[in-house]
Amino acid sequence: MTKKVLNVAWISDFPVEWLPDLPEPLRALPRRHPATWEIVLLSEFEKDPALHVQVIVLRRRIERDFSFERNGTMFHILKASSAWRVGTLFWLDTFLIRRVCRKIQPDLIHAWGNESGAALVAHRLGYPYVVTVQGLFAWYKEKVPLSFYLHFVELWERISLPRAPLVTTEATFAVQFLKERYPRLRVQQAEEAPNPAFSQVTRRPQINPIHFISIGTLGFPKGTDLLFNALDQLAAEMSFKLTVISGPNKQYLESLRSTVSEALWQRVEFKHHLLPHEVARELASSTMLLLPTRADTGPTAVKEAVVAGVPVVASNVGGVPDYVVPGKNGLMFPPGDLPNFIQAIRSACAHPLFSRGLVEAETLAQMRAYLSPQRMAKGFLAAYQTALAA
Repeated sequence: MTKKVLNVAWISDFPVEWLPDLPEPLRALPRRHPATWEIVLLSEFEKDPALHVQVIVLRRRIERDFSFERNGTMFHILKASSAWRVGTLFWLDTFLIRRVCRKIQPDLIHAWGNESGAALVAHRLGYPYVVTVQGLFAWYKEKVPLSFYLHFVELWERISLPRAPLVTTEATFAVQFLKERYPRLRVQQAEEAPNPAFSQVTRRPQINPIHFISIGTLGFPKGTDLLFNALDQLAAEMSFKLTVISGPNKQYLESLRSTVSEALWQRVEFKHHLLPHEVARELASSTMLLLPTRADTGPTAVKEAVVAGVPVVASNVGGVPDYVVPGKNGLMFPPGDLPNFIQAIRSACAHPLFSRGLVEAETLAQMRAYLSPQRMAKGFLAAYQTALAA
């Protein structure tokens, strides 16, 4: 008997703009957050003949709805105004996505996050569904100021998570937080893996001068101010350069520039909108990653670094302790603590391995296994099976 193919619809802000060889109607779309974990998982799922994924994405900068197939996955790009989506509390999304679902008849809905209302919409559609927490906003609210929009996201999170039949999250601390906050909620950990390009990096670390690298959104939550102030204080005692990979944020950088010396600014290079293999190439020559984030569920930059074999100096917050083993592949310090961040950088630069851009081989192998795409695919498939069996 032929096994039935599981038909799963993703409601997602899937980074379709980052895919190679996009159909012509989509090539002018501006790139958003790369959400690399979704691309990695989809690549693994495309290898499974018993699984068919259909990705539903809403965008405003297209002329009309557009569907296309790639590697066996169907993409449904729906035209919708951002203002109308939010203004209708995502009932516009619900109407448009329900219309697609009636045609494709999914067995299961996978709602990626609360940031764009995916979890709210999934509950309204009437199909079995799974919600993946991409940002834990109730926790973020305790750690950093939220923007006006993110206060609404946190409200939607409080509404949608308690009634979700199953939630996945990527870090052990997030599992514990959700279980304490919502005791009746079913939570499964499904770790989100970095692109395989990072575990295939051939390391040639630059150590003279030291090559620091920092990856992620610029701003207070990510601790960009701590990064620049720490290195400004260290500039007189060590030779280094810094590469910052991020999305552009000219206004924030101008405000930051006035707080540090021009001499430090001359050592910094900014690179924007890099593809995964380009980020991997930057990590190949880096001595160590610096990430003084104040709030992160499971920072992708740390995962990419640890599977690439790059030492990490990061704040001990959120999911970071799942990936950084002190003294083995990096060092941690209390979040928001500038003096301890400075000391952690000094210690890393004096460490017999980290100072040469190296990590312990056994720890590297363990992290590559823990953060493998194959393990990620098994975790999410297990969540799908749990949701369908409920």
